[in-house]
Amino acid sequence: MKILLVEDEPKTLQLIKEGLEQHQLEVDIAYDGLLGLTLAQRNYYDLIISDIILPELNGLQLCKKIREQNIATPILLLTAMSTPEDIVTGLDAGADDYLPKPFEFAVLMARVRALTRRSSNSASTANILRMADLELNLDSKLVKRGGKEILLTAKEFNLLEYFLRNPGRVISKVELAEKIWDITFDTGTNVIEVFVNFLRKKIDKDFDKKLLHTQIGMGYVMKE
Repeated sequence: MKILLVEDEPKTLQLIKEGLEQHQLEVDIAYDGLLGLTLAQRNYYDLIISDIILPELNGLQLCKKIREQNIATPILLLTAMSTPEDIVTGLDAGADDYLPKPFEFAVLMARVRALTRRSSNSASTANILRMADLELNLDSKLVKRGGKEILLTAKEFNLLEYFLRNPGRVISKVELAEKIWDITFDTGTNVIEVFVNFLRKKIDKDFDKKLLHTQIGMGYVMKE
């Protein structure tokens, strides 16, 4: 597994790099956002870990430019700014997850595993999941609705896949936290709600028939 680490603080960069390598992960490093963008364009990575405050391009700008080029690599932002507004800004820029500083390395590794894990039963399931005119291709990682391609981040793709594998079933935030984020749900965060809203805007907003619904007080359900 190959990871791009974008961090300008030498001590933090070295600690994270060494910790990742101890888990048998290959790590490329960049000390500024511009070099991070160049490496992301040139190489394939399973995950990009980036600080937000960076020289040249900050982490938010880096996320936006990566997504503008249709690079769907999962992005984990490290940030000392952890207000709901800061989190929403980061996710809206194209990040898949965030981790407030300071953090325990074990927590970082849990996020890394959650963002890079592959579905253990994908080989025994259909390569294409469908509902109405919505189509998700597990091989090409393409999502289309009404024949129109929809660009999703890696986390949005995983979220949509989970909904499509559980049609008509109300799925709680607790379940989504465990299955998609690999964490225990924190009632003080609105990250799941934000991601569901992002996904809903992309797959439902421009279509008459809505597929992703909120069951107030219970969770979310994908149904026609």
